[in-house]
Amino acid sequence: MTDDDAMEVALAEAALAPAHGDVPVGAVAVVDGSIVAARHNERELRGDPTAHAELLAIADAAAVLGRWRLTGMTLVVTLEPCPMCAGALLAARIPRLVYGAADPKAGACGSLYNLCADPRLNHEVAVEAGLRSEDASVLLTQFFERARRG
Repeated sequence: MTDDDAMEVALAEAALAPAHGDVPVGAVAVVDGSIVAARHNERELRGDPTAHAELLAIADAAAVLGRWRLTGMTLVVTLEPCPMCAGALLAARIPRLVYGAADPKAGACGSLYNLCADPRLNHEVAVEAGLRSEDASVLLTQFFERARRG
């Protein structure tokens, strides 16, 4: 499975989130070329501020793999992770992140901060930004336009 294939799944996950009022963000956990978890934002659905797509996918991947150290995993996300989610990437020892759209308001993997490459921390995450960023941006723009009208 290529990064682009995984991003296609993440985009499809993201498209599910608005049905329950959530911002369209999707995340896919890939290990050894196979998807082990795919989730979308569920903050509104659950009433839980931590129910970001990334955290849900990381938790599912840990459950599937039976371990908290997620070495060998790539997390593919439609939107640049926030500080909370970037912290989870580091805590889980995830070696690689691929994301689509940058988040200039809350991004912590290169936009506002770069927690993934802070040498003061005990782990670093290789980050590849911009994969299918336009597709991810369109989902977000449409969601927020509808929210403003609605």
